[in-house]
Amino acid sequence: MDKKIIIANWKSNKNTAQAEEFIRLFSENINRLNLDNKQIILAPSYSLLYTCKTLIDKYNLPVSLCAQDVSSFPEGAYTGAVNAKQIKEFADYTIIGHSERRDYFSESDDVLFKKVNEAKDNDLKIIYCIQNENQKIPSGVAMVAFEPPTAIGTNNPDDPKHIEEVFSQVSKSYSGKILYGGSIKADNVRNYIHIASCSGLLVGGASLEADSFIDLIKEW
Repeated sequence: MDKKIIIANWKSNKNTAQAEEFIRLFSENINRLNLDNKQIILAPSYSLLYTCKTLIDKYNLPVSLCAQDVSSFPEGAYTGAVNAKQIKEFADYTIIGHSERRDYFSESDDVLFKKVNEAKDNDLKIIYCIQNENQKIPSGVAMVAFEPPTAIGTNNPDDPKHIEEVFSQVSKSYSGKILYGGSIKADNVRNYIHIASCSGLLVGGASLEADSFIDLIKEW
């Protein structure tokens, strides 16, 4: 049986001490969670990947690490870029095409597809984000996350019926796992459990505090 996937996307939040506190609290409460049918993936900032990996190993947590983005270039003279080979030292996954990258950094399909190729060349599993059912999905991605712009950071999650319609359309050309992301919290997550084709969630704000993230996991 496939496990339900829950990805905690911390975005541009937390310093080292805050990350340490989150993982400590998570480890202390893990016995309250039934993770037999769930896969937890944590996506911190680049600067926190080493700290998070060290603590996940220390507490022997069943948590995978994910980068929030990856360079479209290989290693070389690309000042400020973090390439897929560097990420692979710490993480198994990377997010590509998040709506905030598309909107705030004007990332085009061409740039995103180059990132996908770099990730694949370095054996990173790809979580590829789309904002609607018409956006192109490159081959070889591990998961697709549907995140409608109206639901990102608005406290206004998308209607489950609409999500199911989008998933149905996406499934016509993509056969892998499809996730939903957008204003998901513990008190509304059960509205999405019964979407048959939903393999999991990409969680933003509700993943920033250990207590709220634990509550969400318990409800999912």
